[in-house]
Amino acid sequence: MSLTPLPASEVIARWADFDTVIDARSEAEFALDHLPDAVNWPTLNNAQRIEIGTLYKQVNPFEARKRGAFMAARNIAAHIERELLDKARDWKPLAYCWRGGQRSGSLALVLSQIGFRVTLVEGGYKAFRAALVQDTARLVTALCFKVICGPTGSGKTRLLQTMAAAGAQVLDLEDLAQHRSSVLGAIPGQMQPSQKRFETLIWDKLRHFNANQPIFVESESKKVGNLSVPSCLIEAMRLSDCVDLQLSDEERVALLLEDYSHLVRDVTYFCDRLSVLVPLKGHKVVEAWQQQAHAGEFAPVVMDLLKQHYDPAYLQSMQRNFTGIAQAQKIQLPDRSSESLQAAAHQLFKKCDGPQ
Repeated sequence: MSLTPLPASEVIARWADFDTVIDARSEAEFALDHLPDAVNWPTLNNAQRIEIGTLYKQVNPFEARKRGAFMAARNIAAHIERELLDKARDWKPLAYCWRGGQRSGSLALVLSQIGFRVTLVEGGYKAFRAALVQDTARLVTALCFKVICGPTGSGKTRLLQTMAAAGAQVLDLEDLAQHRSSVLGAIPGQMQPSQKRFETLIWDKLRHFNANQPIFVESESKKVGNLSVPSCLIEAMRLSDCVDLQLSDEERVALLLEDYSHLVRDVTYFCDRLSVLVPLKGHKVVEAWQQQAHAGEFAPVVMDLLKQHYDPAYLQSMQRNFTGIAQAQKIQLPDRSSESLQAAAHQLFKKCDGPQ
């Protein structure tokens, strides 16, 4: 039998040693957050976990353990039949549950009795989560960020996507957060991940970056939608070198109408989101925008939003928070075309060819 508990910090350092990461928690716990690339093999599923927890509190622990044991045994047997019959003896799984207790322990015991070399996360997900937060701070300190700045609609996200496609190291926080980071930034049909999931996704990106090359990131605020960027990361971004991306007002409006076309298609939703700005702009201004939107006059509404809301807020935020903005490398896009974005990406690559 080979069963090894390993502290979470050592699990992070030895990540490549494991063939499969197994999350023995329920489906709901797994959905909230899980270790990168983990597969979900619930020892107790959602309904069973609730049932056993209720029995534990309302009857007694012994009865709960008896009933939980046969449920867990059946589930583990199903996992083995479904997933393990073709595994070789040298397969090396890493298993965890909430605190590294009975759920992952039961699964690991059976797997080790078969003959597999099983590693348990000591302290479970809870311990790993604490180690991840510490490791994120360590990674941020070792990495070099270049912040893509520019007013709303200047093409920052498109430039990041162009650079990523060309092989640059890119940390797209809006993509990880499933939000475009503004009052109108919710993406239809997509819920934001949990805060813990967001932080795990960030850590997973950071750990794969080459510290000898820059990481390009957009000049986000502390929050992307409802999610908070880890403080160590936002502080590092604000102290990093900046790129000032500029695009004409007309092109910015056209770009935004393309990227936010769902708002044009759903005028009611657009107007509902605009109402959030009433405390800042007043009923009269917002109602005028809503009337224009209902009349199909979206371009003037977007231009007003840029000039009256987004641009002043952006300027204040940059001057207050990003120390490198005054010395930023300036890039003026002639238009929003893919050719212009590729030229800008090439210019940034060229700038980064020298020693880092």
